[in-house]
Amino acid sequence: MTDQLMKRTNKKLRMILAMLMIFVISLPSRRCSSAEVQFIFGDSLSDVGNNNYLTRSLARAALPWYGIDFGNGMPTGRFTNGRTIADIVGDYLGLPRPPAFLDPSLDADMILENGVNYASGGGGILNETSSLFIQRFSFSKQIDLFKGTQEMIRMKIGPEAAHKFFTGARYVVCIGSNDFINNYLLPVYADSWTYTGDSFLNYLITTLESQLRLLHSLGARQITFFGLGPMGCIPLQRILTSTGECQQSTNKLAQGFNKAAIQLFKDLSNTLPNSSFVFGDGYDFFLEIINQPEKYGFSNSDSPCCTIGKIRPTLTCTPLSTLCKDRSKYVFWDEYHPTDKTNELMANQIIKNLGYKPINGTKK
Repeated sequence: MTDQLMKRTNKKLRMILAMLMIFVISLPSRRCSSAEVQFIFGDSLSDVGNNNYLTRSLARAALPWYGIDFGNGMPTGRFTNGRTIADIVGDYLGLPRPPAFLDPSLDADMILENGVNYASGGGGILNETSSLFIQRFSFSKQIDLFKGTQEMIRMKIGPEAAHKFFTGARYVVCIGSNDFINNYLLPVYADSWTYTGDSFLNYLITTLESQLRLLHSLGARQITFFGLGPMGCIPLQRILTSTGECQQSTNKLAQGFNKAAIQLFKDLSNTLPNSSFVFGDGYDFFLEIINQPEKYGFSNSDSPCCTIGKIRPTLTCTPLSTLCKDRSKYVFWDEYHPTDKTNELMANQIIKNLGYKPINGTKK
């Protein structure tokens, strides 16, 4: 073969390779992210903005001073001054922070890279919970939204790759407190006078079991459930007492729920194939923070940092509210929710209790 013929042949080969590259690049994406992602379900303790898009909802963290210690200091939809427990645990594991399901920029590529957060302020295990808030996503509704997400991903990468993607993801569920605070303990709800404490607990756990089984049937294999804290010690509950002390009857409900949920998770892990259901129990540690705040650097564990003077309860934080001088000294941000510092302490304790280690690369 002459040099001239060889040059022409090499030129044709380069042109063919270039055309093949253009063709491959132009093909629709059929792969999913190699990084592990998470799907988060829950209430205001994990909401990262869904309720901000529910314009008629009465449970929204859309105004200052929410988010004052997060990013640029503007509201993010998180019901605290900074991060959620799920944020902090995910950061430690090296997982991307999943965007809110209602984020207008959410698309299939973003889901493949980051997962999705379906948590909604006011959300409960029961559909009727927090109906006074008008708009919110119950746990069942969040699972329905997850089904829609699965359809989107199947269309993007095909059923086999989608199955692998969803079974390989992590799932976080943080829900249940509203079913007591904004349902059973309020006489305006039928459940408060239809059930006793024990029968209501059985109703909750039975409903939760069916929801978790449904999630498993949809591909969820690694589920972590963040248990309830001492609900009777949140500022809203304490101010309703004549002494300002914790409502022990409410705390007993939380303890009863946690005990039943722990057993449920053991049973599900033993019976559902290829499942790992773990329970993150932070009740005792949170109660210790409340009872011994100085031990953890706090000076206040019974009232919120964000209030309107001496007017209590103010329920949510607003631009008219006054902030405490040092947010790191307060256990609670508003009448319901912990501060960023408390969430960090709780997240680190859960990480320790569950023996978590960083996965996707190095811890942030």
